[in-house]
Amino acid sequence: MIRQERAEDHEAVRAVHTQAFGDGERVPALVDALRIAPASLASLSLVATIGDRVVGHVMLSACRLDALPRLVDVLSLSPLGVLPEFQRQGIGTRLVAHALAGAENRGVPLVFLEGSPHYYGERGFTDATKLGFRPPTLRYVPGAFQVAKLSSYEEWMTGTFVYSDAFWALDCVGLRGEQLKQLQLRSEVDATRA
Repeated sequence: MIRQERAEDHEAVRAVHTQAFGDGERVPALVDALRIAPASLASLSLVATIGDRVVGHVMLSACRLDALPRLVDVLSLSPLGVLPEFQRQGIGTRLVAHALAGAENRGVPLVFLEGSPHYYGERGFTDATKLGFRPPTLRYVPGAFQVAKLSSYEEWMTGTFVYSDAFWALDCVGLRGEQLKQLQLRSEVDATRA
């Protein structure tokens, strides 16, 4: 079952991201910060449950597109996490679908994310740079900066995607150090094989 996150879910959501990402407190801290951050659009925080147990979570939070005519309020899909023992069962796919439907119902034109082109490409997202959008950092591997265009999107809405302050404060934009080097190497090897 997919439903709105409630206050009593916060600890379970923290556990989901701690186990799903395995990078300590950074992702759980991002969720905590996004819940309370002032924003132009209300965040959407959804949980997947099996019985009474929270097994997955996705969050959409307000960001901006710096378009030439004006700033555009958009959403970022981040983070998406599923407990390891429940992965590869379609839970993440259902969370993404519900999140995009929620953004559509709110009249949001674009949803951005940083993630696997293969995974998110099958769930409604496209390489944002190929559509003329500029990423907020150079620390993205090719294809990782993605966007889903929704029905209220208009052609003039192009420009630079700008994360909210919480992403920058917690260093949750792009990859750094060894992670970035490894993914860049993998991308170069894949490109030579193509």
